[in-house]
Amino acid sequence: MAGEGRPDGAGLDATGLRIAIVHGRWHEQIATGLLEGSRRALAEMGADVTELPVPGSFELPVVAQAALEHGFDGAVALGVIIRGGTPHFEYVSQAATMGLTEVAVRTGKPVGFGVLTLDDERQGIDRAGLPGSKEDKGREAAEAVVEAALALRSLRG
Repeated sequence: MAGEGRPDGAGLDATGLRIAIVHGRWHEQIATGLLEGSRRALAEMGADVTELPVPGSFELPVVAQAALEHGFDGAVALGVIIRGGTPHFEYVSQAATMGLTEVAVRTGKPVGFGVLTLDDERQGIDRAGLPGSKEDKGREAAEAVVEAALALRSLRG
């Protein structure tokens, strides 16, 4: 299973960190599971959270960048892209992935990658932190952004 060996985010303290959750609305059941996982994790860690909904995964990079340029310490990007019968899946997946990577590098602030690229809805349900899910990628993305933000804070003093 892909989720084996993932880091444990237990004990992370996000007190004083401003984190934006930028989340797409496509594929509502899966998207809601991801969002709830991020919300729970960030609340448990004590982060100051603002949620910024966007239509879909293609819009995640520009809104994440705006949030990071306006004082947020990190952004969690959540989206769901399910393969269909056209090349659209590849274009949106690549644009979202590369765009979010560029945002993190350009701003020097972390982006937690919670964009699921899926062959079918079942794969998303298995990863969305829903009842019966095997993984919680929303939580994992939140933990990743907090851990990276704390590492950057310690480097920058």
